[in-house]
Amino acid sequence: MQHNKQASNVPFLTPDHPTDGFVRVRGARENNLRNVDVDVPRDAIVAFTGVSGSGKSSLAFGTIYAEAQRRYFESVAPYARRLIQQGHNPKVELITGLPPAVALQQRRGTPSSRSTVGTVTTLSNSLRMLFSRAGTYPEGTAQLDSDAFSPNTAAGACPVCHGLGIAHTVSESSLVPDTSLSIADGAIAAWPGAWQGKNLRDILSHLGYDVTIPWRKLPKKHRDWILFTEEQPVVEVTPKRDRVAKPYKGRFWSAKSYVLHTLADSKSDTMRQRVLRFMETGPCERCGGSGLTPDALAVTFAGRTIAELNAVPMAELAEVIRPTSELKDAGTASRGAASGETNEVAVAITRDLLLRITVLLELGLGYLALGRATPTLSPGEMQRLRIATQLRSGLFGVVYVLDEPSAGLHPADAEPLQAVLEALKASGNSVFVVEHNMDVVRRADWLVDVGPRAGEGGGEILYSGPVAGLADVESSVTRPFLFPGGSGSNGGGQRDGGTNEGGARRQADGWLGLKGISRHNLRNLDAEFPLGILTAVTGVSGSGKSTLVSQVLAEVVGARLRPQAGDAAAVAEVTAEDLESGDAGSGEPLIVAEAVAETSGMERIDRLVRVDQKPIGRTPRSNLATYTGLFDAVRKEFAATGQARARRFGAGRFSFNVAGGRCETCLGEGFVAVELLFLPGSYGPCPECGGSRYNPETLEVTYNGKNVAEVLAMTVDAAADFLAGVPAAARSLQTLRDVGLGYLRLGQPATELSGGEAQRIKLATELQRARRGHTLYLLDEPTTGLHPADVQLLMAQLHGLVDAGNTVIVVEHEMDVVAAADWVIDLGPAGGDAGGEIVASGTPSDVARSARSRTAPYLATALDQ
Repeated sequence: MQHNKQASNVPFLTPDHPTDGFVRVRGARENNLRNVDVDVPRDAIVAFTGVSGSGKSSLAFGTIYAEAQRRYFESVAPYARRLIQQGHNPKVELITGLPPAVALQQRRGTPSSRSTVGTVTTLSNSLRMLFSRAGTYPEGTAQLDSDAFSPNTAAGACPVCHGLGIAHTVSESSLVPDTSLSIADGAIAAWPGAWQGKNLRDILSHLGYDVTIPWRKLPKKHRDWILFTEEQPVVEVTPKRDRVAKPYKGRFWSAKSYVLHTLADSKSDTMRQRVLRFMETGPCERCGGSGLTPDALAVTFAGRTIAELNAVPMAELAEVIRPTSELKDAGTASRGAASGETNEVAVAITRDLLLRITVLLELGLGYLALGRATPTLSPGEMQRLRIATQLRSGLFGVVYVLDEPSAGLHPADAEPLQAVLEALKASGNSVFVVEHNMDVVRRADWLVDVGPRAGEGGGEILYSGPVAGLADVESSVTRPFLFPGGSGSNGGGQRDGGTNEGGARRQADGWLGLKGISRHNLRNLDAEFPLGILTAVTGVSGSGKSTLVSQVLAEVVGARLRPQAGDAAAVAEVTAEDLESGDAGSGEPLIVAEAVAETSGMERIDRLVRVDQKPIGRTPRSNLATYTGLFDAVRKEFAATGQARARRFGAGRFSFNVAGGRCETCLGEGFVAVELLFLPGSYGPCPECGGSRYNPETLEVTYNGKNVAEVLAMTVDAAADFLAGVPAAARSLQTLRDVGLGYLRLGQPATELSGGEAQRIKLATELQRARRGHTLYLLDEPTTGLHPADVQLLMAQLHGLVDAGNTVIVVEHEMDVVAAADWVIDLGPAGGDAGGEIVASGTPSDVARSARSRTAPYLATALDQ
C-alpha cells in the first residue's frame, strides 16, 4: 500500500496555501514508480532520499525534469526541434505548477585530455576573447580571432603537437638500447618478436644491409633509414632458416613506423603498452608545452601570455585582471591600436571574468589553474566546477534538479556547497536535490522519501514534508540515519566494523612503502600503507588522495605484477589478473619511474584489483547477467535440456547478441526506436518479440517451466531460488545479494544502472572468484552514490575481504566509513598546491585528535555518535 504522508504543520509550505506554491505530480509511473502522487514546494530546497534504486531519481529527473524539458521543447519551432537531441516523454498523468528546469547530473564518462578547468567553466572563452580584442600585439601584426588562442582549434593549435602540448617521439637511443648487438641479435628492440621480427630482418638482408655486425658499426645513413624511413618497400624473401625454402613477398616497416602504427591501430592493450616503452614523451619544444602557435604566444595582457595566465592559480589570475576591471576612464576600442588593455572592451571582459572567478574562489577552488586538465581533477573538484557554472547563470524562477551535489566532497567542502544551494534559493529559484548525504538532507526545507526498498520493492512515496516529520515514518530506511540515536538505529555508522572478534582494531602484518613520490601536488612524499587491514585515505578535495592511491600506488603495484620483458604469454596471464577489476581497455601507460624513487614490501602482493564506478557497459546489450558471467551457466543449462538437444540448439542459441536465437526485428535489444521528426523520439517494446529479445523457436525451449526470456526478467532474489541447482549461477547470485542488489533484474541493461550499482556489481563479480594469494584492493570513494543502508552492506563485504587475509585501501569522504577503518592516512592540509602532504596517520582516534587535519573534527563527531 502506498503511503503519501503529506505534512501540513508548516503554514508557508502546505499544499493548500493560497499562493499554491507547489509542484504537483499525479500518476507518475516512470521505471519502478507505482502511480505516485506527490506535492513538493517551490522556492525551497527539497531533498529526495531513499536507498539506491528506490525510484528517487526516476521521480526527480525521469519525471519532473523530463516533463519540464518536454514543455520547453514544445515552445521551440518545429524545424529547430529536429536539430536538438530531445529527451523522452515521462510516464505521468499530470504535473502542475512546474517552472522551467535545469538539471545538473553526475557525469561518469571519461574526460578528454583536451578538457580543462577553463573549458568546463567556459572561462577560457572569455580569456581568449580578452587576448583577441584587448591584448598587446607586436608592432605590425594583425589582430587575431579568439580561435587563434585555443589549442583545440585548427587556427590555434601548435602544428607539431596538434595542441596537446606534449610531443611523443622516438629516438635512436629509445629504439636501440644496446648498440653492441647486431640486428640479427635483436638490436632494434622496438621491432616485434617471433616470426614478424625475423621477417623484417630477412627483408633487410635482401635489401643489402648487413644484419650481423654490431649496430654502432653501421653507417649513420643506414641506421637512420632503418629506424625512421617512411618508405615501405616490398621484396621477395626466401627464408634461409626453413628446411623448405618458400619465397614470399615481404613489406618493410621502419622501427618508427611500426611503433606509431601499433599505437594508432592495434586493438591489443598489451601490444600498445609494449611499444609505449620505446616512446619518449615530453613538453613540445615548438610551443613550450602550451599547445599554441608562435603568433598567439606573441600577444600579452598585463605583461603575460595567455599560456602563462592559463598556468597560474585562479586566485592569482583574479589579481592580475582586477586593476583593469576597476578602470574608470576606459578608452574606445579600436582594431588599429597595438594594445587594447585600457579600452572599454578590456574593462567589460575583465569585470565579467572577475565575477565568475569569484564564485569559484568562494567554493574553495582558487588553487586551480584554467589550464589544469580535467582528468587530473578529483570528483569533488569537478562537481564544484559544474555547480559554480550554473550558479553564475543568474536565472530566476527556475527549478534546479541536482544529482547528489555533495558526491565526492569532503565534509569541509560540503559546507560551501550548502551556501551555494541557499544562494540559488535566495535568488528566487527552487532546488531539488537527490541526496544521500544526511548533513545536506537535514538542512533542506522539505523532504521526499522514496522506498521502502529498491527496484520492485520501492517506487512509493513514504513521506513528503518538513524534514523533522520523517522521524514518525517507521517504514523509512532513511529515518535511522537521519535521526541517529533513535530506536533501532546504530547511528548510520559501522563502529562494529574494522575490528576483530575480540573487539580490538586489526593490526598490520606488514607495510607497503613508497618513497619520493612526485606527481601533481605530491612533492617528494613518503607514504606507508599497512597490509592485512582496512585503510581509509582521507583529505579535502584536491589534496592528492586519488593521485596517491588510484594513480601512483596502483601503477607501482601494477608495474611489478606485469612483466616488463617481451614474453607475450606471461604478459597476458598476469595482466588478466590485474584487469579483473573491470578496468580493462584503459590504454593508459604505466609511467612509474619518475613518480616514485623507492618502494618496499611489494613482494607481499600477489594480485591487484581496482573497483570503480565506471559503467559495466555502454549499450543495453550489456547487463547484469552477462557482466557477472552467470548467463553463461544459464545458457548451458538451457542447451542441456531435452528440447534443445532434439533441435540441436547449442548455448549460443540462447544469446540475444548473435543471430540464430535472437529476434531479428529488434536484433535482440527487445525495444525499437520510434523517430518522430517534430516530437521527442520514443522507445517501445519490439512488435515482433514483445520485448523478449528472442524468436519464437528459442522461447519454446524451457528450463523448469521457464523460457530464457522469463529467466532474464527475474530479479536476483527470485533467480537465486530458481537457479539454486546451478552452482555457477547460484554463487554469482548469492554475492549479488550480499552486496544488496537482490532487486535488480538479471537482464537489466547496463545503461539503467547507477554508478553505485555498477560498482557493487564489479565487487560482487570479484567476490565470487576463488581466492589466489594476497590481494590488494583499491577503491576510490566506493560509497559515492550509496544510501547509508547500502554503505553498510558494502562495508560488510570489504571487511570480509580483509578477514580473508587481504588488504583493502579506500579513498573516502564518508566519515562513518573512516571511523570503521583500522588505519587512516589524511592528506592536506588544503587542496592543490597547499596540499599533497600527509598531515596525520594512525588509528581513527589518533587522526581525530590531530590539530592540523581538516578531517579531524568531522571524524571525531563520527566516533562520538
